[in-house]
Amino acid sequence: MRRRHVAYALRTVRSSPAHGGPDTLLPPDAFGSETPETRLSDPAPRLRPVPPLPENSGAFVNGRTRNLVRVLRWFAGRTSFVEKEILGLDAVVRPGDTCLDIGAEYGLYTYQLLRLVGAQGVVHTVEPQPSLVKALRVALRGLGARNAQVHATAVGADSGAGVLSLPRRNGLPVHGRAFLTTGAKNHGPNAEFASNRPIRVPVTTVDELCAREGLSEVHFIKADVEGAELALLDGAGRVLKENRPALLLEIEDRHLAKFEHRAEDLVARLATLDYVPYVWEDGWRKTEQVTEQHRNYLFTARPIAAR
Repeated sequence: MRRRHVAYALRTVRSSPAHGGPDTLLPPDAFGSETPETRLSDPAPRLRPVPPLPENSGAFVNGRTRNLVRVLRWFAGRTSFVEKEILGLDAVVRPGDTCLDIGAEYGLYTYQLLRLVGAQGVVHTVEPQPSLVKALRVALRGLGARNAQVHATAVGADSGAGVLSLPRRNGLPVHGRAFLTTGAKNHGPNAEFASNRPIRVPVTTVDELCAREGLSEVHFIKADVEGAELALLDGAGRVLKENRPALLLEIEDRHLAKFEHRAEDLVARLATLDYVPYVWEDGWRKTEQVTEQHRNYLFTARPIAAR
């Protein structure tokens, strides 16, 4: 199913006027505005108003990236392959920002972030699976994305090395369900797969990655780490306290259970840092708890008093 969506998206991008081909396969008004006004409910201070892209935006968002993002935005909410939350990134990411896409997989968030940060911003794409790292680098090179850096590493509480468990179904890898086994007590929902391939990978922390890359400020972090969210937060203490980035986290109890954690543990940890959770429902809506209705949660920070 995913391959069909990817193939369709690529055919649509290649057939766009920017590539000298026929008009896009989708109706021209299907995408809406490139920078739609994002509706917010009870916004936290971190949800900043986003200025329009400068007139010369075409100089740093080339036709390929722009068309790919249009296709992905159209699919968002219409298929499970493209998550609807990409429609709300406009509310928390603006030109010049520095963003981290952790657990990037196929780069669907990376491409949208590149459009938003522009030439003065940068997107650090983090993915431990070797085959996906190669695919990401090829795709970003083809898009001419000079302000994206791909890091072939997992992210956890401590730096070093670890083992990634990559499940397989019918002999094929299920990339979206791979997880770092450090601290895991069992395979959780991945027990449904017939086999799991262990892959030795390097592990870093958010704090170490940012220090190594010389990032003085981080504005937004998206993380999909299949239940290891608390470990990620353990390794991001400095960045969270000093930079106060907005966070978009996938949170599901079934994955957290692998590490004997619960969703409320994660929300409580972020609450100690004055982070407030939101869900996307045609706009960011403040929520009090994690439910099965949503997988992705946006957390924004209120100012922290001096400690």
